[in-house]
Amino acid sequence: MKKTTFLILAGCLALFIVACGESPVATIGKSAPDFDTVDMKENVWSLSKLKGKVVFVNFWATWCAPCREEMPSMQRLYTKMPKDKFEMIALFNNDKPALVEGFVAKLGITIPILSDEYNFIGAKYGLTGLPETFIVDKQGVIREKFIGPAEWDSPEVLDMLMKYINE
Repeated sequence: MKKTTFLILAGCLALFIVACGESPVATIGKSAPDFDTVDMKENVWSLSKLKGKVVFVNFWATWCAPCREEMPSMQRLYTKMPKDKFEMIALFNNDKPALVEGFVAKLGITIPILSDEYNFIGAKYGLTGLPETFIVDKQGVIREKFIGPAEWDSPEVLDMLMKYINE
């Protein structure tokens, strides 16, 4: 009985997704799934309100060693980019706000840190692990997806981001 119920629910979900025309995961070349969440100061953020800027969307957690390692290069990139044309957001995923606050304070991070404590946004993006990063263009379309850590302030990354900023 349980297997039948599961199959019926899975089929209904698949039909709903097809009917809505949405992919269950974030896809390069498609609109980025919108979301609303709060930052560490309880300010509300919506991805859709950032249209007109190139947006760097990073999913991370304090328990993820590669995430912790890449955060300093993200901070360096954040300070180099034009604030009127670029926004960086780091969504803590499946993590505890108190741990995140301590980590951010210890490193002096000024990047906007947003909550995805219960993986609601990560599920919309179809995360396969952490860290994962998406580059969203000024029209709200996903242009790049990176799985795993990167040296975010490298010349190659700066060139790629400036290409999207200047489009």
